[in-house]
Amino acid sequence: MSRVCELTGKKAMVGNNVSHAMNKTKRKFNANLIKKRFYIPEEDRWVTLKVSTAALKNINKNGIAAVLKEAKAKGFLTK
Repeated sequence: MSRVCELTGKKAMVGNNVSHAMNKTKRKFNANLIKKRFYIPEEDRWVTLKVSTAALKNINKNGIAAVLKEAKAKGFLTK
């Protein structure tokens, strides 16, 4: 499974490792993802999502129902 946040769509970015001598080699900046279970009281069920830490902060602030609704509207969540 790819390293993509299911709620925000964040994924790996590409950049360079730069040495002291300014030699550049390609590298990947992975998203900070966590596999986490959430309880949705409206549906009375648990869901497991792979979310970024930024999305986790968003869930703590706005609630899981609001964040899921926004993700579905943006097309990131297909469940």
